[in-house]
Amino acid sequence: MSSDVKPNRNLDCIGLYCPEPVFRTRVELDKMVVGEVLEMLTDDPAAEEDIKSLVKRTGQELSKLEKEGDVLRFLIRKVK
Repeated sequence: MSSDVKPNRNLDCIGLYCPEPVFRTRVELDKMVVGEVLEMLTDDPAAEEDIKSLVKRTGQELSKLEKEGDVLRFLIRKVK
């Protein structure tokens, strides 16, 4: 797998707090086709565990999680 995963979709959840980032991520994943990658940005501290849980529960793949200051950047690949 390439270390440079290019997202097909972007979701900006900066300034939104639980449960909005998880809800919006789920809605966006539902619109995607298998193989697409979603980039989601958030500054909600609860989102790290919440999004990991969502990805596991829905059977998707967390390709990357980066932290820069207060911002979390998730790359999620739709696999089913």
